[in-house]
Formats: sequence, structure tokens, C-alpha cells
Amino acid sequence: MRVLAILAAVCVTAASVSSCGSGATAPKTFCDSACIKDTMKFAGTHKSKPIVYISAANCKPDTITWSYDGMESSRKTKFEYPASVTVNKDFFRVLFNENKYAYILYNDCATGRGFQIKLPYDKKENFVMKSSGINNIDKKFVVADNLVVNTDRGNIYVEDMNTGKKAMMTFGQKLEIDYDAIHDYIDSVNITDTKIWTKVKVGDKWEVKEKAIVLE
Repeated sequence: MRVLAILAAVCVTAASVSSCGSGATAPKTFCDSACIKDTMKFAGTHKSKPIVYISAANCKPDTITWSYDGMESSRKTKFEYPASVTVNKDFFRVLFNENKYAYILYNDCATGRGFQIKLPYDKKENFVMKSSGINNIDKKFVVADNLVVNTDRGNIYVEDMNTGKKAMMTFGQKLEIDYDAIHDYIDSVNITDTKIWTKVKVGDKWEVKEKAIVLE
């Protein structure tokens, strides 16, 4: 809005400009939101054939169904996310830990904010939603395909979906991260099974923080 106000002021004072704003472009978004009509289907490689389906209604994801062969009955829940979030079916990933649980990873098209939904197949466990995902759907976040990564502003957490083993790295202090403008605070990451590397803003300075990790 501030940029638009400045442009408007220029239009008023610059008489030589006949059509101010005609060449202005909208802020770049992370992805283009589009009407989702078909069910998104994802399958794991475990012998019990675990699946996650995301059905659509009114052009948006509506219901999540997850199951596997031999499961007494499928689990279902509404696709819950903040009303302001817009999505694109091509910016979804699902990772499976055998037939124990799955993670849906996706990003908000407007801001690039990463979301993660953990779906346990055990009906005694509830699904969990995280709104601070470091998803490799974002090209500046280089994360090994088998890893789920998120942050709580003070730490980065890593989970290996092949084994369920975990690791973490602390930033050394709490960072006032706005997840809707994540790259203003975490510029980039490179995370593997053995190392966490991040470029983060601490105060007014960018710092590289890295750590060799052992998943356990």
C-alpha cells in the first residue's frame, strides 16, 4: 500500500506522465492459485499401499482421506487452513512413513508460507497442522526429499520420513519471524541427512548458521 501511495503522489506532481501506473505490476506471488476440481491422489511405497486423497469443492481442497490396505476404515477430516490461504495443486507434496503416518506439505500461493499436516493412520492419534514449514516446494529451501523440516522461531527441526528419526539445530536465540514473509528472516537453507545450513537474519545482520547432525 505504501508503494501504491508513492506512485499516486508521483502521478499528481508529474504532469508529463499521462497515464501513471499503466505500467505498474502487482507484487510477485509464490504461485498462481487456480480452481481445483479433481481429487489429488498420493500413494506410498509400503506393501500395504498407504494413500492420501484430497478432494475438492468450490474450487478448493475440501476433504482429506487417508488409508491403507487392511485398515478397518479410512480416516477423514476437513482440509483446514486459514481462510486467506490460496493454493495450487502443483505445489503439494505428500511424504509417507510406511503405513504409520503421512505428511501433506504445501505452500500459500500469496505469501509462500509453508504448511504441513501430519496424518497418523492410528485412529487413536489426532492429525496435527503446522504453519511454519520449511518445504522444498520453495526453491530457496533446499531440503532432501525424505525430510520434513519446520521451525519454531528458535530452532529448526528435521524428521526423516524413512525412519522417523529426528534432529534439530538452535538459532541461539529467538527470532521474530513473520512466517508470511519468511524470506525476510530465513533467506535460504540447505538441509540433508547429515547437515543443517541456514542463512538467517539476526537483528539487522544476515548470519550463516550450520550444524552437523545425526538423525536419531
